This record gives sequence, C-alpha cells and structure tokens, in this order.
Amino acid sequence: MWPPACVTPHTRRRHAGIVDIGRASSVPGGYAKCASLYVSIASPGPNRRNPSSVLRIMAHADAVVGFHSEWARVGALRMHAVAAPGPQRPKGLPFVLVHGLGLSHEYMMPTAECLARRFEVFVPDLPGFGESEHPDRVLDIGEMADALVAWMDVTGLVRAALLGNSQGCQVIIDLAARYPERIAAGVLQGPTTPPEERSWLRQFIRWRQNAPYNPPELETISHESYRKSGYLRILRTFHYALDDALETKCQRIRVPMLVVRGQHDPICHESWAEDLAARFPAGRIVLIPRQAHTIVYTGPAALASVAAQFIEECMEPGPGPELQARRRDGAASGS
Repeated sequence: MWPPACVTPHTRRRHAGIVDIGRASSVPGGYAKCASLYVSIASPGPNRRNPSSVLRIMAHADAVVGFHSEWARVGALRMHAVAAPGPQRPKGLPFVLVHGLGLSHEYMMPTAECLARRFEVFVPDLPGFGESEHPDRVLDIGEMADALVAWMDVTGLVRAALLGNSQGCQVIIDLAARYPERIAAGVLQGPTTPPEERSWLRQFIRWRQNAPYNPPELETISHESYRKSGYLRILRTFHYALDDALETKCQRIRVPMLVVRGQHDPICHESWAEDLAARFPAGRIVLIPRQAHTIVYTGPAALASVAAQFIEECMEPGPGPELQARRRDGAASGS
C-alpha cells in the first residue's frame, strides 16, 4: 500500500498526496549494494513485443554487469539505449528512464541498477545525446517525446513506466498527454521549470546553487556528455525547454504521476513541486531529505525504492489512482 513503509505522511503540506521520506528510507549500503545484483542478458520480458531492427551488442568496458547496449533504427537515426532484463515475472512492467538536458544514459545508471533488481529496465539516449546519432536540427520537447515513442515502437515496448529527471520530466509529461496508451505511470524527479523562473539568468543561478551537491564523478560524466552532444545543441534544447508550458498539459494526463523532490533542490523548488503534483488528476509527491536536483545519481536507492513501490501499487488490482481520477471527473466507474 501507498505510502510505502519507509514513507510517512507529511501533514504540514496542503496537498493530500504528499509524503516525506524519513531517515529509515535509505537502503543500507545504498548504491554500492545495488551494483552487485545483476546477471547476464536474458530474453525480452512479457511487456515487450518481438523487437524489430534492434542490434544488440555488448556494453562498453565500463558498463555495469547485467546491462547491455542496444541500437535501434528510428526513422533516419540510430538511437542507443542500455537495457537489463530484470526478473522475469508474468505481469512485470518495464521501466524506461529519461535523462535530462545534455546528459545521457550514464547519468541515470545508479537508479537503473537499483530498479533492475525488480524490473526490466531501459535507458535510451535521446536523439542528439549520448551515443545516439544527431538529427539535422535540434528537437523540441514534443519532438523528443515523439522520438521516444518511435523508439518504443521499434524496440517492442508496448507500455512502460517512465522515470525522468529534470528536463526528462518534460518529455514524459508531453508523452503522457499525447500518447496515454504508452505509459502506465510516471515518476518525475526534479521536474523543470517553474513559470516564474523560465529565464536564462534565473536558471543559471539555480544551476550554480545546485553545483555543490554534485560529486566530482558526476561533474566528469556531465562534461563528457556535454562534449558529445555539443554545447550549441544543449543551448538550443534549453531554449525549447524554457518555452515548454508543461503545466498546461497536466489535466490531460490520467495515469498516476509521482513528483519526487530533493529537500535541497534549488531548481525544482518546493512550491513548484507541490503545484505540479496537484495539477495531475492522479498526482502525488514525495520529498527526499538531504538530496538536491540529481537524486537519480546521488540518491538512487531511495529514489528506486519509492518509484518501485509507487508503480507496483498502481499496478495492483482494484480502483487505483487512474480510476479514482476518472470517477472524480464524473466518468463511468464501471469501465
């Protein structure tokens, strides 16, 4: 049941779906404990059709055990992803992780590793980023969502749970609003950007405020990802992200959505996270202490635990958040 055992209600908040992770939420050993859980490549899970035009190759030398690289032809481009089979359960739901601005699958790997203990996991590089090929022009948020759905088609993913960080949350929201049949539920960690802060100057200040929370190895990964994608591409993508009024799309989304905010996140501040969660008909919010904007890398065990329990509860039989939202809207409850 939600909230999970490691979460207690945060009664001081105005939004009924808000919970706050207490000190007991951290998995002993954290990320280091997650890294040893995975085994060799297995066949696709039950939520995956026979994939077409997908070439599997072994991962790079520095990749995590149990994950492998996949290349898929999506239109004129080849898109790269890493994947892990996860446990083979009859009704298992795959997880797709969506990276943020200028980054790649490498940034998402700590959380991907933890989730792979319980789910089939895919971490694609969006077009123009990571190992994926560069399109002739920079894609906006909607076009990235289109590309992600096209990649799911080619890869054989009929429906998935999606987890994103930062700008990746904007891609997930756009996808959920326009392709509701492809997403079972969404987890939005540090979604960008509050309407009153959609300016280059304000965001530069916020990113600088978050920098002290990033470990040196994350800075190394980030700079390498920026080099691969190119700074001009990043700046143009950032411009599109600032123009994206994601809050106008929320009421169209009927699948359960969980907003996850780090206690010290200066980019996704508290009131914005609360407002965004309240806009979703089936929205909830979780606060993770002692974390900032990059929980997917710095707090993967806590994030994966909350995400997994949220998704598994959403998939339980009975009137879950999605059906409850339809009932609140006056729709037929017997469907």
